[in-house]
Amino acid sequence: MTGGDSATGVQRRHPPRYADESGRDSDEIVAEDAAAEGKISVEDAFRDAEVPSLWQQLTFRAIFASALLSLVFNFIVCKLNLTTGVIPSLNVAAGLLGFAMLKGYTELLNRFGFLKQPFTRQENTVIQTCIVASSGIAFSSGTASYLLGMSPVVAKQGETGNTPLNVKELSVGWIMGFLLLVSFVGLFSIVLLRKVMILKYKLTYPSGTATAHLINSFHTPKGAALAKKQVGVLFKSFGGSFIWAFFQWFFAAGDACGFANFPTLGIQAFNQKKGDWFSADLSPSSLHGLQGYKIFIAIATMLGDGLFQLIQDFKTGYLTLSSPRAMFFSQIIGTFMGCVMSPLVFLLFLKSYPLGDPSGPYPAPYALIYRGIALLGVDGVSTLPRNCLALSIGFFFLAMAVNLAKELLQKYETKYRIYRFVPSPMCMAIPFYLGAYFAIDMCVGSLILFLWTWRNRRQAEDYAAAVASGMICGESLWGIPAAILSLAGVGAPICMRFFSAGDNKKVEAFLATL
Repeated sequence: MTGGDSATGVQRRHPPRYADESGRDSDEIVAEDAAAEGKISVEDAFRDAEVPSLWQQLTFRAIFASALLSLVFNFIVCKLNLTTGVIPSLNVAAGLLGFAMLKGYTELLNRFGFLKQPFTRQENTVIQTCIVASSGIAFSSGTASYLLGMSPVVAKQGETGNTPLNVKELSVGWIMGFLLLVSFVGLFSIVLLRKVMILKYKLTYPSGTATAHLINSFHTPKGAALAKKQVGVLFKSFGGSFIWAFFQWFFAAGDACGFANFPTLGIQAFNQKKGDWFSADLSPSSLHGLQGYKIFIAIATMLGDGLFQLIQDFKTGYLTLSSPRAMFFSQIIGTFMGCVMSPLVFLLFLKSYPLGDPSGPYPAPYALIYRGIALLGVDGVSTLPRNCLALSIGFFFLAMAVNLAKELLQKYETKYRIYRFVPSPMCMAIPFYLGAYFAIDMCVGSLILFLWTWRNRRQAEDYAAAVASGMICGESLWGIPAAILSLAGVGAPICMRFFSAGDNKKVEAFLATL
Protein backbone atom coordinates (compact mmCIF):
# COMPACT_ATOMS: atom_id res chain seq x y z
CA MET A 1 0.00 0.00 0.00
CA THR A 2 1.41 3.37 -1.00
CA GLY A 3 2.03 5.58 1.98
CA GLY A 4 2.24 2.71 4.50
CA ASP A 5 -0.31 0.91 6.59
CA SER A 6 -2.63 3.18 8.52
CA ALA A 7 -4.23 2.21 11.79
CA THR A 8 -7.56 1.86 10.01
CA GLY A 9 -6.21 -0.63 7.51
CA VAL A 10 -7.78 1.34 4.61
CA GLN A 11 -5.63 1.25 1.49
CA ARG A 12 -5.45 4.40 -0.56
CA ARG A 13 -2.92 6.42 -2.54
CA HIS A 14 -1.73 9.78 -1.35
CA PRO A 15 0.04 12.69 -3.01
CA PRO A 16 3.78 13.03 -2.39
CA ARG A 17 4.86 14.84 0.78
CA TYR A 18 6.41 18.27 0.48
CA ALA A 19 7.21 21.37 2.50
CA ASP A 20 6.77 24.92 1.24
CA GLU A 21 9.18 27.82 1.69
CA SER A 22 7.71 28.66 5.13
CA GLY A 23 8.41 25.17 6.45
CA ARG A 24 4.79 24.05 6.52
CA ASP A 25 4.36 20.42 5.56
CA SER A 26 1.59 19.09 3.33
CA ASP A 27 -0.53 18.18 6.37
CA GLU A 28 -0.49 21.79 7.57
CA ILE A 29 -1.19 23.21 4.12
CA VAL A 30 -4.12 20.84 3.58
CA ALA A 31 -5.44 21.62 7.06
CA GLU A 32 -5.15 25.38 6.47
CA ASP A 33 -6.94 25.14 3.12
CA ALA A 34 -9.68 23.08 4.74
CA ALA A 35 -10.06 25.61 7.52
CA ALA A 36 -10.30 28.40 4.96
CA GLU A 37 -13.18 26.52 3.31
CA GLY A 38 -15.07 26.53 6.62
CA LYS A 39 -14.52 22.90 7.64
CA ILE A 40 -14.30 22.50 11.40
CA SER A 41 -13.54 18.79 11.85
CA VAL A 42 -9.87 17.96 12.38
CA GLU A 43 -10.19 14.76 10.38
CA ASP A 44 -11.92 16.68 7.58
CA ALA A 45 -8.93 18.99 7.58
CA PHE A 46 -6.58 16.01 7.13
CA ARG A 47 -8.83 14.05 4.75
CA ASP A 48 -6.60 14.55 1.70
CA ALA A 49 -3.30 14.58 3.57
CA GLU A 50 -0.76 11.84 2.99
CA VAL A 51 -0.33 9.00 5.47
CA PRO A 52 3.47 8.55 5.80
CA SER A 53 5.12 5.17 5.35
CA LEU A 54 6.33 3.11 8.30
CA TRP A 55 9.89 4.46 8.19
CA GLN A 56 8.67 8.03 7.74
CA GLN A 57 6.89 7.64 11.07
CA LEU A 58 9.52 5.62 12.93
CA THR A 59 12.47 7.95 12.29
CA PHE A 60 15.87 8.26 13.96
CA ARG A 61 15.11 11.81 15.09
CA ALA A 62 11.87 10.61 16.70
CA ILE A 63 13.70 7.86 18.62
CA PHE A 64 16.48 10.27 19.67
CA ALA A 65 13.96 12.83 20.93
CA SER A 66 12.10 10.03 22.70
CA ALA A 67 15.30 8.92 24.46
CA LEU A 68 16.05 12.42 25.78
CA LEU A 69 12.51 13.01 26.98
CA SER A 70 12.26 9.47 28.37
CA LEU A 71 15.21 10.20 30.67
CA VAL A 72 13.45 13.33 31.92
CA PHE A 73 10.16 11.50 32.45
CA ASN A 74 11.91 8.63 34.23
CA PHE A 75 13.24 11.10 36.80
CA ILE A 76 9.77 12.59 37.18
CA VAL A 77 8.05 9.23 37.65
CA CYS A 78 10.74 7.95 40.03
CA LYS A 79 10.44 11.09 42.17
CA LEU A 80 6.63 10.87 42.29
CA ASN A 81 6.77 7.13 42.98
CA LEU A 82 9.04 7.64 45.96
CA THR A 83 7.07 10.54 47.44
CA THR A 84 3.33 10.07 46.83
CA GLY A 85 3.14 6.87 44.80
CA VAL A 86 0.51 8.60 42.64
CA ILE A 87 1.39 9.18 38.97
CA PRO A 88 -0.81 11.39 36.75
CA SER A 89 -1.33 10.60 33.08
CA LEU A 90 1.75 11.83 31.23
CA ASN A 91 0.37 11.29 27.71
CA VAL A 92 -0.49 14.94 27.11
CA ALA A 93 2.82 16.26 28.48
CA ALA A 94 4.74 13.71 26.37
CA GLY A 95 2.86 14.70 23.23
CA LEU A 96 3.33 18.42 23.87
CA LEU A 97 7.06 18.25 24.67
CA GLY A 98 7.66 15.86 21.77
CA PHE A 99 5.94 18.31 19.45
CA ALA A 100 7.92 21.26 20.82
CA MET A 101 11.27 19.48 20.45
CA LEU A 102 10.87 18.18 16.89
CA LYS A 103 8.91 21.17 15.63
CA GLY A 104 11.71 23.46 16.76
CA TYR A 105 14.31 21.13 15.22
CA THR A 106 12.55 20.89 11.84
CA GLU A 107 11.94 24.65 11.70
CA LEU A 108 15.64 25.23 12.35
CA LEU A 109 16.61 22.82 9.56
CA ASN A 110 14.12 24.43 7.21
CA ARG A 111 15.51 27.89 7.95
CA PHE A 112 18.93 26.75 6.67
CA GLY A 113 17.47 24.76 3.78
CA PHE A 114 18.34 21.29 5.14
CA LEU A 115 14.83 19.98 5.84
CA LYS A 116 14.09 16.82 3.85
CA GLN A 117 11.14 15.34 5.72
CA PRO A 118 8.57 17.53 7.51
CA PHE A 119 7.33 16.74 11.01
CA THR A 120 3.95 14.95 11.00
CA ARG A 121 1.33 14.02 13.56
CA GLN A 122 2.18 10.34 13.06
CA GLU A 123 5.81 10.97 14.02
CA ASN A 124 4.56 12.97 17.00
CA THR A 125 2.45 9.97 18.05
CA VAL A 126 5.47 7.66 17.82
CA ILE A 127 7.42 9.97 20.16
CA GLN A 128 4.55 10.14 22.64
CA THR A 129 4.13 6.36 22.58
CA CYS A 130 7.83 5.71 23.15
CA ILE A 131 8.01 8.17 26.07
CA VAL A 132 4.90 6.79 27.75
CA ALA A 133 6.15 3.21 27.33
CA SER A 134 9.48 4.11 28.91
CA SER A 135 8.03 6.10 31.82
CA GLY A 136 5.43 3.37 32.28
CA ILE A 137 8.25 0.94 33.08
CA ALA A 138 9.55 3.42 35.66
CA PHE A 139 6.13 3.27 37.33
CA SER A 140 5.53 -0.48 37.10
CA SER A 141 9.13 -1.58 37.67
CA GLY A 142 8.53 -1.91 41.40
CA THR A 143 11.57 0.12 42.38
CA ALA A 144 9.31 2.17 44.65
CA SER A 145 6.88 -0.62 45.57
CA TYR A 146 7.37 -4.39 45.54
CA LEU A 147 11.13 -4.42 44.85
CA LEU A 148 11.83 -1.74 47.44
CA GLY A 149 9.52 -3.62 49.81
CA MET A 150 12.09 -6.46 49.82
CA SER A 151 14.88 -4.14 50.97
CA PRO A 152 16.30 -4.14 54.52
CA VAL A 153 15.21 -0.51 55.09
CA VAL A 154 11.53 -1.31 54.61
CA ALA A 155 11.81 -4.71 56.31
CA LYS A 156 13.11 -3.06 59.50
CA GLN A 157 9.95 -0.98 59.77
CA GLY A 158 7.85 -4.08 60.43
CA GLU A 159 8.05 -6.48 63.33
CA THR A 160 7.27 -9.63 61.34
CA GLY A 161 8.96 -11.23 58.36
CA ASN A 162 12.24 -9.45 59.04
CA THR A 163 14.42 -12.49 58.31
CA PRO A 164 17.21 -13.11 55.77
CA LEU A 165 14.80 -15.17 53.63
CA ASN A 166 12.40 -12.21 53.39
CA VAL A 167 14.99 -9.53 52.61
CA LYS A 168 16.73 -8.79 49.30
CA GLU A 169 19.50 -6.27 48.72
CA LEU A 170 18.76 -4.06 45.71
CA SER A 171 21.25 -3.72 42.85
CA VAL A 172 20.96 -2.40 39.31
CA GLY A 173 22.16 -5.63 37.69
CA TRP A 174 19.44 -8.03 38.81
CA ILE A 175 16.71 -5.35 38.68
CA MET A 176 17.55 -4.57 35.05
CA GLY A 177 17.64 -8.27 34.15
CA PHE A 178 14.31 -8.85 35.88
CA LEU A 179 12.66 -5.97 34.02
CA LEU A 180 13.96 -7.14 30.64
CA LEU A 181 12.50 -10.59 31.33
CA VAL A 182 9.01 -9.51 32.40
CA SER A 183 8.29 -6.17 30.70
CA PHE A 184 7.70 -7.35 27.14
CA VAL A 185 4.99 -9.90 27.89
CA GLY A 186 2.16 -7.36 27.91
CA LEU A 187 3.13 -5.84 24.55
CA PHE A 188 2.34 -8.99 22.59
CA SER A 189 -0.99 -9.52 24.35
CA ILE A 190 -1.94 -5.90 23.61
CA VAL A 191 -1.51 -6.48 19.88
CA LEU A 192 -4.04 -9.32 20.02
CA LEU A 193 -6.54 -7.16 21.90
CA ARG A 194 -6.14 -4.01 19.78
CA LYS A 195 -8.67 -4.80 17.07
CA VAL A 196 -11.19 -6.22 19.51
CA MET A 197 -11.06 -3.35 22.00
CA ILE A 198 -10.71 -0.40 19.61
CA LEU A 199 -12.31 -1.47 16.32
CA LYS A 200 -14.99 -3.93 17.44
CA TYR A 201 -16.06 -2.64 20.84
CA LYS A 202 -15.01 0.96 20.09
CA LEU A 203 -13.87 1.60 23.66
CA THR A 204 -13.13 5.27 24.25
CA TYR A 205 -9.87 5.17 26.27
CA PRO A 206 -10.25 8.81 27.42
CA SER A 207 -6.55 9.55 27.96
CA GLY A 208 -5.53 8.11 24.59
CA THR A 209 -8.41 9.85 22.82
CA ALA A 210 -7.58 13.21 24.43
CA THR A 211 -3.92 12.82 23.44
CA ALA A 212 -4.87 11.97 19.86
CA HIS A 213 -7.09 15.05 19.54
CA LEU A 214 -4.31 17.17 21.04
CA ILE A 215 -1.67 15.82 18.63
CA ASN A 216 -4.04 16.29 15.69
CA SER A 217 -4.65 19.89 16.72
CA PHE A 218 -0.89 20.57 17.05
CA HIS A 219 -0.49 19.94 13.33
CA THR A 220 -3.07 22.49 12.21
CA PRO A 221 -1.95 26.13 11.90
CA LYS A 222 -4.18 27.34 14.76
CA GLY A 223 -3.22 24.39 16.96
CA ALA A 224 0.50 24.88 16.28
CA ALA A 225 0.27 28.51 17.39
CA LEU A 226 -1.55 27.48 20.58
CA ALA A 227 1.00 24.71 21.19
CA LYS A 228 3.85 27.25 21.10
CA LYS A 229 2.04 29.33 23.73
CA GLN A 230 1.41 26.21 25.82
CA VAL A 231 5.10 25.31 25.70
CA GLY A 232 5.96 28.83 26.86
CA VAL A 233 3.52 28.54 29.77
CA LEU A 234 4.89 25.08 30.59
CA PHE A 235 8.46 26.36 30.87
CA LYS A 236 7.35 29.31 33.01
CA SER A 237 5.56 27.02 35.46
CA PHE A 238 8.55 24.66 35.29
CA GLY A 239 10.88 27.48 36.30
CA GLY A 240 8.64 28.58 39.16
CA SER A 241 8.25 25.03 40.47
CA PHE A 242 12.00 24.32 40.18
CA ILE A 243 12.89 27.52 42.08
CA TRP A 244 10.30 26.76 44.79
CA ALA A 245 11.72 23.26 45.26
CA PHE A 246 15.21 24.78 45.51
CA PHE A 247 13.93 27.30 48.09
CA GLN A 248 12.36 24.52 50.18
CA TRP A 249 15.63 22.55 50.11
CA PHE A 250 17.46 25.45 51.81
CA PHE A 251 15.47 24.90 55.02
CA ALA A 252 15.68 21.09 55.17
CA ALA A 253 19.05 20.49 56.82
CA GLY A 254 17.76 17.64 59.03
CA ASP A 255 15.18 14.86 59.06
CA ALA A 256 12.55 16.91 60.92
CA CYS A 257 13.33 20.20 59.18
CA GLY A 258 11.66 22.10 56.37
CA PHE A 259 8.20 22.95 55.11
CA ALA A 260 7.34 19.26 54.67
CA ASN A 261 7.22 18.91 58.46
CA PHE A 262 4.60 21.60 58.99
CA PRO A 263 2.12 20.09 61.48
CA THR A 264 -1.28 18.97 60.13
CA LEU A 265 -4.19 17.02 61.51
CA GLY A 266 -3.79 13.26 61.15
CA ILE A 267 -6.03 10.24 61.63
CA GLN A 268 -7.14 10.56 65.25
CA ALA A 269 -10.21 8.33 65.48
CA PHE A 270 -8.28 5.05 65.36
CA ASN A 271 -5.86 6.30 68.00
CA GLN A 272 -8.73 6.16 70.50
CA LYS A 273 -8.71 2.37 70.08
CA LYS A 274 -5.04 1.99 71.07
CA GLY A 275 -4.75 -0.82 73.59
CA ASP A 276 -8.22 -2.17 72.66
CA TRP A 277 -8.27 -3.05 68.96
CA PHE A 278 -4.47 -3.23 68.74
CA SER A 279 -1.57 -3.27 71.18
CA ALA A 280 -0.41 0.05 72.58
CA ASP A 281 3.20 -1.17 72.53
CA LEU A 282 3.53 -1.68 68.76
CA SER A 283 5.71 0.54 66.59
CA PRO A 284 3.87 3.06 64.35
CA SER A 285 4.81 1.07 61.23
CA SER A 286 3.66 -2.34 62.49
CA LEU A 287 0.96 -3.96 60.36
CA HIS A 288 -0.57 -5.36 63.55
CA GLY A 289 -1.38 -1.84 64.72
CA LEU A 290 -2.75 1.38 63.27
CA GLN A 291 -0.72 0.91 60.08
CA GLY A 292 -2.69 -2.27 59.36
CA TYR A 293 -5.97 -0.37 59.23
CA LYS A 294 -4.52 2.43 57.11
CA ILE A 295 -2.99 0.12 54.53
CA PHE A 296 -5.65 -2.54 54.10
CA ILE A 297 -8.65 -0.21 54.23
CA ALA A 298 -6.95 1.89 51.52
CA ILE A 299 -6.31 -1.24 49.43
CA ALA A 300 -9.92 -2.40 49.77
CA THR A 301 -11.28 1.02 48.78
CA MET A 302 -9.02 1.19 45.72
CA LEU A 303 -9.96 -2.32 44.61
CA GLY A 304 -13.64 -1.51 44.87
CA ASP A 305 -13.11 1.67 42.89
CA GLY A 306 -10.97 -0.12 40.29
CA LEU A 307 -13.80 -2.51 39.42
CA PHE A 308 -15.69 0.45 37.95
CA GLN A 309 -12.94 2.24 36.11
CA LEU A 310 -6.45 -0.76 28.52
CA ILE A 311 -4.50 0.16 25.17
CA GLN A 312 -4.35 3.99 25.33
CA ASP A 313 -1.48 4.36 22.89
CA PHE A 314 -3.13 2.25 20.19
CA LYS A 315 -6.24 4.40 20.53
CA THR A 316 -4.06 7.48 20.02
CA GLY A 317 -2.49 5.86 16.97
CA TYR A 318 -5.88 4.90 15.55
CA LEU A 319 -7.16 8.47 15.79
CA THR A 320 -3.99 9.99 14.25
CA LEU A 321 -3.79 7.40 11.42
CA SER A 322 -0.46 6.13 12.70
CA SER A 323 0.86 2.75 11.58
CA PRO A 324 0.13 -0.02 14.12
CA ARG A 325 3.55 -1.46 13.31
CA ALA A 326 5.22 1.89 14.03
CA MET A 327 3.30 2.08 17.30
CA PHE A 328 4.31 -1.46 18.23
CA PHE A 329 7.99 -0.92 17.43
CA SER A 330 7.89 2.38 19.32
CA GLN A 331 6.45 0.61 22.37
CA ILE A 332 9.20 -2.02 22.17
CA ILE A 333 11.93 0.63 21.96
CA GLY A 334 10.36 2.66 24.77
CA THR A 335 10.02 -0.43 26.95
CA PHE A 336 13.69 -1.29 26.42
CA MET A 337 14.67 2.30 27.29
CA GLY A 338 12.60 2.08 30.45
CA CYS A 339 14.19 -1.23 31.48
CA VAL A 340 17.63 0.40 31.28
CA MET A 341 16.87 3.94 32.46
CA SER A 342 14.56 3.15 35.37
CA PRO A 343 17.09 1.13 37.44
CA LEU A 344 19.83 3.69 36.76
CA VAL A 345 17.65 6.61 37.85
CA PHE A 346 16.55 4.62 40.90
CA LEU A 347 20.21 3.93 41.74
CA LEU A 348 20.89 7.68 41.83
CA PHE A 349 18.09 8.16 44.36
CA LEU A 350 19.13 5.04 46.30
CA LYS A 351 22.71 6.31 46.68
CA SER A 352 21.60 9.82 47.61
CA TYR A 353 18.70 9.36 50.04
CA PRO A 354 17.35 6.92 52.67
CA LEU A 355 14.53 5.52 50.53
CA GLY A 356 11.55 4.00 52.31
CA ASP A 357 12.15 5.92 55.53
CA PRO A 358 8.76 7.33 56.68
CA SER A 359 10.46 10.37 58.23
CA GLY A 360 12.66 11.05 55.19
CA PRO A 361 11.99 12.99 51.97
CA TYR A 362 11.24 9.79 50.01
CA PRO A 363 8.99 7.55 52.15
CA ALA A 364 7.94 5.32 49.20
CA PRO A 365 4.49 4.57 50.69
CA TYR A 366 3.74 1.67 48.35
CA ALA A 367 6.80 -0.29 49.50
CA LEU A 368 5.30 -1.00 52.92
CA ILE A 369 1.91 -1.73 51.36
CA TYR A 370 3.34 -4.38 49.03
CA ARG A 371 5.35 -5.90 51.85
CA GLY A 372 2.21 -6.01 53.96
CA ILE A 373 0.29 -7.77 51.19
CA ALA A 374 3.09 -10.32 50.79
CA LEU A 375 3.20 -11.04 54.53
CA LEU A 376 -0.58 -11.36 54.59
CA GLY A 377 -0.38 -13.89 51.77
CA VAL A 378 2.11 -15.95 53.77
CA ASP A 379 0.72 -15.61 57.30
CA GLY A 380 -3.02 -15.26 56.59
CA VAL A 381 -5.64 -12.78 57.79
CA SER A 382 -5.27 -13.93 61.40
CA THR A 383 -2.24 -11.66 61.71
CA LEU A 384 -4.31 -8.53 61.02
CA PRO A 385 -5.46 -6.34 63.92
CA ARG A 386 -8.96 -6.68 65.33
CA ASN A 387 -11.85 -5.74 62.98
CA CYS A 388 -9.41 -4.87 60.15
CA LEU A 389 -10.83 -7.49 57.77
CA ALA A 390 -14.44 -6.48 58.50
CA LEU A 391 -13.63 -2.81 57.94
CA SER A 392 -11.78 -3.60 54.70
CA ILE A 393 -14.74 -5.59 53.34
CA GLY A 394 -17.09 -2.79 54.34
CA PHE A 395 -15.02 -0.13 52.61
CA PHE A 396 -14.67 -2.35 49.52
CA PHE A 397 -18.43 -2.56 49.04
CA LEU A 398 -18.85 1.09 50.02
CA ALA A 399 -16.48 2.07 47.19
CA MET A 400 -18.47 -0.04 44.73
CA ALA A 401 -21.74 1.48 45.99
CA VAL A 402 -20.41 5.03 45.58
CA ASN A 403 -19.31 4.29 42.00
CA LEU A 404 -22.64 2.63 41.20
CA ALA A 405 -24.50 5.66 42.57
CA LYS A 406 -22.35 7.95 40.44
CA GLU A 407 -23.00 5.91 37.29
CA LEU A 408 -26.76 5.88 37.92
CA LEU A 409 -26.86 9.62 38.61
CA GLN A 410 -24.82 10.32 35.48
CA LYS A 411 -27.26 8.29 33.37
CA TYR A 412 -30.64 9.20 34.86
CA GLU A 413 -30.17 12.56 36.63
CA THR A 414 -29.18 15.05 33.95
CA LYS A 415 -30.89 18.23 35.15
CA TYR A 416 -28.65 19.20 38.07
CA ARG A 417 -25.76 16.81 37.25
CA ILE A 418 -25.35 15.83 40.89
CA TYR A 419 -22.86 13.10 39.86
CA ARG A 420 -20.21 15.82 39.60
CA PHE A 421 -20.23 16.13 43.38
CA VAL A 422 -19.86 12.42 44.13
CA PRO A 423 -16.26 11.88 45.31
CA SER A 424 -13.87 9.29 43.91
CA PRO A 425 -13.28 6.49 46.46
CA MET A 426 -9.74 5.99 45.18
CA CYS A 427 -8.87 9.62 45.85
CA MET A 428 -10.50 9.34 49.27
CA ALA A 429 -8.32 6.29 50.02
CA ILE A 430 -5.00 7.99 49.26
CA PRO A 431 -4.77 10.05 52.50
CA PHE A 432 -5.26 6.86 54.54
CA TYR A 433 -1.68 5.80 53.95
CA LEU A 434 -0.03 8.97 52.60
CA GLY A 435 -1.29 11.37 55.24
CA ALA A 436 -3.08 14.67 54.89
CA TYR A 437 -0.39 16.64 53.05
CA PHE A 438 -1.13 15.15 49.62
CA ALA A 439 -4.88 15.67 50.03
CA ILE A 440 -4.21 19.30 50.94
CA ASP A 441 -2.05 19.74 47.82
CA MET A 442 -4.81 18.26 45.65
CA CYS A 443 -7.45 20.43 47.31
CA VAL A 444 -5.46 23.64 46.81
CA GLY A 445 -4.71 22.77 43.17
CA SER A 446 -8.35 21.90 42.47
CA LEU A 447 -9.50 25.16 44.07
CA ILE A 448 -7.10 27.20 41.92
CA LEU A 449 -8.27 25.40 38.78
CA PHE A 450 -11.92 25.92 39.76
CA LEU A 451 -11.40 29.68 40.21
CA TRP A 452 -9.39 29.89 36.98
CA THR A 453 -12.13 28.06 35.06
CA TRP A 454 -14.77 30.29 36.64
CA ARG A 455 -12.96 33.45 35.54
CA ASN A 456 -11.79 32.33 32.10
CA ARG A 457 -12.90 28.85 31.01
CA ARG A 458 -11.24 28.96 27.58
CA GLN A 459 -7.88 30.03 28.98
CA ALA A 460 -8.04 27.37 31.69
CA GLU A 461 -8.88 24.65 29.16
CA ASP A 462 -6.00 25.73 26.91
CA TYR A 463 -3.27 26.15 29.52
CA ALA A 464 -4.16 24.20 32.69
CA ALA A 465 -2.52 20.98 31.48
CA ALA A 466 0.64 22.87 30.46
CA VAL A 467 0.86 24.62 33.84
CA ALA A 468 0.34 21.34 35.70
CA SER A 469 2.95 19.55 33.57
CA GLY A 470 5.49 22.30 34.18
CA MET A 471 4.91 22.24 37.93
CA ILE A 472 5.30 18.45 38.07
CA CYS A 473 8.45 18.55 35.94
CA GLY A 474 10.02 21.44 37.85
CA GLU A 475 9.70 19.96 41.33
CA SER A 476 10.60 16.46 40.15
CA LEU A 477 13.69 17.48 38.19
CA TRP A 478 15.04 19.41 41.17
CA GLY A 479 15.74 15.90 42.47
CA ILE A 480 18.65 15.64 40.01
CA PRO A 481 20.81 18.52 41.36
CA ALA A 482 19.64 17.70 44.91
CA ALA A 483 20.85 14.10 44.50
CA ILE A 484 24.17 15.27 43.05
CA LEU A 485 24.64 17.67 45.99
CA SER A 486 23.82 14.87 48.41
CA LEU A 487 26.36 12.54 46.78
CA ALA A 488 28.95 15.33 47.01
CA GLY A 489 28.25 15.71 50.73
CA VAL A 490 26.65 19.15 50.38
CA GLY A 491 23.62 19.59 52.64
CA ALA A 492 21.03 22.32 53.12
CA PRO A 493 22.42 25.24 55.17
CA ILE A 494 19.33 25.93 57.34
CA CYS A 495 17.05 23.80 59.53
CA MET A 496 13.53 25.14 60.04
CA ARG A 497 11.46 23.20 62.60
CA PHE A 498 7.96 23.59 64.02
CA PHE A 499 7.15 23.11 67.72
CA SER A 500 4.01 23.23 69.79
CA ALA A 501 3.85 26.00 72.41
CA GLY A 502 4.68 23.52 75.18
CA ASP A 503 7.64 22.02 73.33
CA ASN A 504 8.89 25.49 72.45
CA LYS A 505 9.02 26.44 76.16
CA LYS A 506 11.01 23.30 76.91
CA VAL A 507 13.46 24.08 74.11
CA GLU A 508 13.88 27.68 75.30
CA ALA A 509 14.40 26.50 78.89
CA PHE A 510 17.05 24.05 77.72
CA LEU A 511 18.82 26.66 75.61
CA ALA A 512 18.85 29.02 78.59
CA THR A 513 20.94 26.49 80.54
CA LEU A 514 23.69 26.42 77.92
